[in-house]
Amino acid sequence: MIRVLIAGLGNMGLSHALAHHHHAGAEIVGLVNRSGQTYHPDLAQYPIFADYYAALAETKPDLVVIATYSDSHADFAIAAMQVGAHVFVEKPLATSTKDARRVVAVARQTGSKLVVGYILRYHPSWVRLVQEARGMGGPYVFRMNLNQQSTGATWETHKALMQTTSPIVDCGVHYVDVMCQITDAQPVRVNGMGLRLSEEIAPDMYNYGQFQVVFDDGSIGWYEAGWGPMMSETAFFVKDIISPNGSVSITDGNKANSDDVDGHTAVGGLLVHQLTGDRLIDLPDEPGHQELCDAEQAYMLRAIAKDIDLTRHMDDAVQSLRICLAADESIRTGKAIDLTKRQT
Repeated sequence: MIRVLIAGLGNMGLSHALAHHHHAGAEIVGLVNRSGQTYHPDLAQYPIFADYYAALAETKPDLVVIATYSDSHADFAIAAMQVGAHVFVEKPLATSTKDARRVVAVARQTGSKLVVGYILRYHPSWVRLVQEARGMGGPYVFRMNLNQQSTGATWETHKALMQTTSPIVDCGVHYVDVMCQITDAQPVRVNGMGLRLSEEIAPDMYNYGQFQVVFDDGSIGWYEAGWGPMMSETAFFVKDIISPNGSVSITDGNKANSDDVDGHTAVGGLLVHQLTGDRLIDLPDEPGHQELCDAEQAYMLRAIAKDIDLTRHMDDAVQSLRICLAADESIRTGKAIDLTKRQT
């Protein structure tokens, strides 16, 4: 039985906690929430802590699941690994490439398993998307975006997230990770631009951004992300991969609400266009948000039990974050970022 400590009980943390609550191979030994309370009836039986480090010392977990705000991810993950725990950490792994590399270095030094919450890696339809695109061969054009017309509680969550992380980084790492899985190439250059569209966020933060990335195999990628009540719901979900031999596109037309969490991962169908003709792949009965979190945590437990080699997983997590942070830097400085001249 794996003893699990959950840190953070927001949208993702709650789903991860429920995944372990229902998993026969896991035992929740504690929950960490800044309020010192949990509001879900299924979790009321577990000890609740307001202080992460006190919980870590008292519960002595085998696995720590970190779903707090981004600026705490690196320090929380390192503290857990240094006392012998394995770690699942929500994306982004850290708020700087330097800190991300520091976390990975500690994982390698301690032998702890480190899994980052790239939820699309556990979605069978997105796995199929990657396979179909790779089968075409590159170089590739990646066209991806996810804009959210967020209001009410979701807008409040987005404003809280933007105290430490921009939409380009928070959402972008998912889709840049998909790009990197398809091309296997190294990023060369990143250029971004963004705009602050609300007086409700900090003067030095922007809630809309887009960037272009160039890879050393000639592939190019575009990603766009925006949060807030002003965002358009026209073409808010675009997922196209184009190569000299054709293209693969997500066709799901039932995305009427950009604020729907399940809709962010749903594919519905793939249109594979090749020079010899088109092929439509229907993908019914896709997993919902909770099922995907269940799959993520099941993989985490398997990685521990079967000693799965996570080297590529950790390297990919650093790579996608590195690209998105370069995009953020480009937006803030107004300059293109040459990634061949830096490691951070």
